[in-house]
Amino acid sequence: MKSITANALDRGFAALAQARTAFMPALGPREVGTITQVTTGIAHVSGLPGTGFDELLTFPGGVVGIAFNVDEHELGVVLLGEYWHLQAGDEVLRTGRVMDVAVGPALLGRVIDPLGRALDGLGPIDATDRMPIERPAAAIMGRAPVDVPLQTGLKVIDAMIPIGRGQRELILGDRQTGKTAIALDTILNQRGQDVVCIYCAIGQRASAVAKVVATLRDKGAMDYTVVVVTEGNQPPGLAYITPYAATSIAEYFMEAGRDVLIVYDDLTQHARAYRELSLLLRRPPGREAFPGDIFYIHSRLLERSTHLSKERGGGSLTALPIIETEAEDISAYIPTNLISITDGQIYLSPSLFELGVLPAVDVGKSVSRVGGKAQCGPFRAVAGDLKLAYAQFEELESFSRFGARLDDATRKTIDHGQRIRACLKQSQFAPVPVPAQIAVLLALTAGLFDPVPLPRMAEAQRAVQDATARLAAPLLKRLLGVDKLNDEDRKAITDTARAALQCFLPKPGEKAKAAA
Repeated sequence: MKSITANALDRGFAALAQARTAFMPALGPREVGTITQVTTGIAHVSGLPGTGFDELLTFPGGVVGIAFNVDEHELGVVLLGEYWHLQAGDEVLRTGRVMDVAVGPALLGRVIDPLGRALDGLGPIDATDRMPIERPAAAIMGRAPVDVPLQTGLKVIDAMIPIGRGQRELILGDRQTGKTAIALDTILNQRGQDVVCIYCAIGQRASAVAKVVATLRDKGAMDYTVVVVTEGNQPPGLAYITPYAATSIAEYFMEAGRDVLIVYDDLTQHARAYRELSLLLRRPPGREAFPGDIFYIHSRLLERSTHLSKERGGGSLTALPIIETEAEDISAYIPTNLISITDGQIYLSPSLFELGVLPAVDVGKSVSRVGGKAQCGPFRAVAGDLKLAYAQFEELESFSRFGARLDDATRKTIDHGQRIRACLKQSQFAPVPVPAQIAVLLALTAGLFDPVPLPRMAEAQRAVQDATARLAAPLLKRLLGVDKLNDEDRKAITDTARAALQCFLPKPGEKAKAAA
């Protein structure tokens, strides 16, 4: 027994000796750099001559950074993590790749940071695919026209500032005017529409982001939504890469043939983060201390939103970038840049917000450069003259404030315009389906709301919306089609609305009293 054990040991030692002599270590060159200086979110590194622009570098403690300034003797690196423990003399290694992010269906319903780390406490994300955060936009010949509507559920937008799938529509206004509320309502309205939503929070307060996530979860919208977050107290490098990472996640679904909606909340913080990085890297400042390429960082981001041709899958990426203005100045540097990049803008007025006209959309300063092409046929026919009638009302209303005596026709126009404004008011988290919107607008253009007292307009609207559900199923289907309404359909909808409004009309005695 002892001899057998000894023989086995001898054979084992012989095998180990043979493996040791046959082993040839794989040696290769490796560039190692050294930190020379660390500032707020920035590191200066020497000793990596082969590094390329935008290459990812690794630092001690698992921190990564992007090579932003590639000079002859030194690199300016934007740090993407907690850098407080880094100090001069620490080693820096190259990775040979650019920054990328995890993509795939596993991200749906999750809250992540731009590095792909989960922030919702639901465990790691099981995503095997990765895509670089910076990708070229689709070529012109690979795009298709924007002709399919993206319904927001908000009457004032769907009727007068329509948004199409693949469009880029800017939302701008002063702080606390309801910009995020419009974006959230649009996300909530995509339930059941087979649209994937990406909410990108850039430099927002953690409490504000938590409130948005709680709303999406309570309303059942997280099932088709990905939330990408960078908080306001995190390094500026993370805020800079956040919209690019979110767009790569959206492009994964778009290239799979899906329709995607992405909300950038907001690009003002993104521009400020890039300005901070550029000034720390000693890049020459320009207007308002922004670097000269501030236009380019937003244009290359928003050009990735498009409607792909059928040959490329037919998917679409609709962008709703948000910008905060100061003192209603839409001619400032960053707002004008984005107005020129996007396909229209929705301007929210503080004056309307203070008057309780919600959503506080200033129709005169808002525009959609896609226009009626992004509306279904029945909607286009009903809402065609609404913007003109509303503009005439606003002009007459401002004129009437001077105390001039008004003739009957002018007073009638003002009364009708007040009903239009009342119909365009809408509560938050209460999206209206397309058939109900068409019924309300058709009743409005037919003058059915004119006799209704203004204090009862909200109830009257709800009655017409509820009555729409009783329309025939074939008619409801035609309201979502591309063909215009025929006379029979118009009559059926008008008769239904008129019957629903009967209980809101003043009685003959009340009419005479109101006239007196």
